[in-house]
Amino acid sequence: MSSHGTGNGFLTRRYVVCGALALVFVVVSILVVGRFNSIQATDEAVIASWANVEAAYQRRADLIPNLVEVVKGSAAHENETLKAVTEARALVGQMQRDEGIVPNDHKLEEYQALQNGLGSALSRLLLVLESYPDLKANSSFRDLLHQIEGTENRINVARKRYNDAIMGYNTQIRMFPGNLVNKVFLKLPRREPFKTNQGAANAPTVTFSS
Repeated sequence: MSSHGTGNGFLTRRYVVCGALALVFVVVSILVVGRFNSIQATDEAVIASWANVEAAYQRRADLIPNLVEVVKGSAAHENETLKAVTEARALVGQMQRDEGIVPNDHKLEEYQALQNGLGSALSRLLLVLESYPDLKANSSFRDLLHQIEGTENRINVARKRYNDAIMGYNTQIRMFPGNLVNKVFLKLPRREPFKTNQGAANAPTVTFSS
């Protein structure tokens, strides 16, 4: 075999190897970019879902001062229960102002506990007010009860959607090859979902029976 033929064979093999490496590089790059963008998309979904959770909780907080004012007129001696609701609301507001809550914040558990405390205090207040028929006949009070009931339902829906978004996000950053892409390029942490709470976060029972 001539040296010319040997040289051509060597060059051919070299071109094949280089072509194969280039193809592998392109495929890997596409996979990495695709998974990078997918993780980013699920991260944005978590952030958007968290904003909806905060909005639902804020709507409840905004209704409480009006509820307290209406109740004061007909059930002024329920000061202790009213005070518990007002103080629980203040604690939630203080944490939001001082700490700031983000989806991967280690303060989520504390935030959830404060919100559960507020929900529990609100439930106790509404239960006590069942024994005030004159207050239940007040149209403003009845309207507030309907709004509160709707808000509690929104909170439950927002929390579920947030947990669904968290599950998708955590799956992306823990499964191959997303775990490698995240470790090398993004370094995003695993995020905690809202945990099931026994009783304290249940929606207040709103009835109009005498």
